[in-house]
Amino acid sequence: MLLTGRIALLTLLSLAVLPAFCQERLIALTFDDGPRPYVLLGTKPHVALGLLDVLDQYNAKGTFFVTGWRLTPNTWGEPRSEKNIGVTCIEVARQVLRRGHEIEDHTFSHLEMRTAERTRGEEWVLSDVERGARAIQAVSGVHPKYVRPPDWVLPSDVRRDLQRRGYRILTISNDNPLALRDVNSLDYLCAGANPRSCPLPSLAASVLRQIDQREKRGVYTHILAFHELSTTTAMLPELLKSLKARGYRFVTLDEYMKRVGPIPPLVHINMLPGLRLPV
Repeated sequence: MLLTGRIALLTLLSLAVLPAFCQERLIALTFDDGPRPYVLLGTKPHVALGLLDVLDQYNAKGTFFVTGWRLTPNTWGEPRSEKNIGVTCIEVARQVLRRGHEIEDHTFSHLEMRTAERTRGEEWVLSDVERGARAIQAVSGVHPKYVRPPDWVLPSDVRRDLQRRGYRILTISNDNPLALRDVNSLDYLCAGANPRSCPLPSLAASVLRQIDQREKRGVYTHILAFHELSTTTAMLPELLKSLKARGYRFVTLDEYMKRVGPIPPLVHINMLPGLRLPV
């Protein structure tokens, strides 16, 4: 009898600290490494449709994890590998915001944090995140809430100190519940004219397979991690059409977290009046 009472109480307490279950099918589409004007707006004269137009076609909102160095005046991208379409990164970032999307922090330099900490120190890594945040705030007027570390590599001390500063960290680590863990699309394996490692039979099919596996575990909310790539833009219509047919809605990361990710404060037993733990 005493054991039954203990189990019942522990069950009650566990329910009190879990996030509310989200009944909706939600997807947060996220894109790293931009802003890249030739990807977001397409190449001229309209050789390829821009990523922003594709999202508009499917009434999909996205979240863009940008690198702060791009948000400096007169910067349009990387001269060795990107096309200059006559639009700066700052100009296209403002258009991203006007279309109802969200911009978050992917650091200023895009240096991998573990290596940077070893060679430059933790304080430099933290300042690189803050420098990226300031660049974003100068364009958006809003300080970013979320950080996705380059390549998802994040030393534990940097994680702790970023969280103390109020940032939420995007990760593929199983330290996070499945619904709050990034789905790695692997789209970077499909970049370039002759990709050799792109998932088969297609990138869209590969992402859908990952979603199938999550649905089998009862998870119908997903954070999809992509990159600002022309190859990703080309496959998105197929993927978005399939996901819409399954009943999914595409939201910004901030809306997603409000619906899926809030975690109530822990309940201490002394907070429950008149309730004593069975012994």
